[in-house]
Amino acid sequence: MEGSYQQMEPAAAAAIGIIYFIIMAIGYIYLAICLMKIAKKTNTENGWFAWIPILNVFLMLMIAKKPLWWFILMLIPFVNIIIGIIVWMAIAEARGKPNWIGILMIFPLLNVIILGYLAFSK
Repeated sequence: MEGSYQQMEPAAAAAIGIIYFIIMAIGYIYLAICLMKIAKKTNTENGWFAWIPILNVFLMLMIAKKPLWWFILMLIPFVNIIIGIIVWMAIAEARGKPNWIGILMIFPLLNVIILGYLAFSK
């Protein structure tokens, strides 16, 4: 069929979906492990919150020593970017690292490195 889009084969679409799911699951597991480590190193209770969606945001706020009502701010588009930066800066400070490290969390791929640095460094 010239000039028309061809549909992707169902098997190929399923394979792409499975690969996407696996990558997302690995990313979520990595985030949860790192948040748990950071909670443990900052003596924050309920580190297991890292494994539960939404509760992991509350854990981040507890580590950063920010009010829990900031969760509402995390739901507002564009405001959530600023609040996220502030929270990650406070988490970096809680780990004894320079607060500017938290700013780097907004950059894709670099945030994976920074998260590991905050979790696994001394």
